[in-house]
Amino acid sequence: QVQLVESGGGLAQPGGSLRLSCVASGFSLDQYVTGWFRRAPGKAREGVACISGVDGQTYEADSVQGRFTIFGDYDKNTVYLQIDNLQPEDTAVYYCTAGSKTAVESMCRWFHGLDYRGKGTLVTVSS
Repeated sequence: QVQLVESGGGLAQPGGSLRLSCVASGFSLDQYVTGWFRRAPGKAREGVACISGVDGQTYEADSVQGRFTIFGDYDKNTVYLQIDNLQPEDTAVYYCTAGSKTAVESMCRWFHGLDYRGKGTLVTVSS
């Protein structure tokens, strides 16, 4: 069964860190582009970071550069999103996607090639 499952969300304080995990089953992420997206209340969907399992290329949105890092552990068929210096505006549902016929910028900026999607994990940043 093809599936993406996210975890690692929760309540965090401003300035804190979280690491989100996206575990795939039924297919191998090292043959796909994996992306992390977020949907905040009242805001449009945003692709925050994407990574190619094929060549390792990454893309991070301007809005999160320097605070968000995407990386993969393909032995575990998992892609992570490290979020540092959390801000209240990072509050959102974060979900991961995977696509085989796309590129990192295409997926993150134009939502191209979203073959699979997880259900998401909620991140709440509040003091």
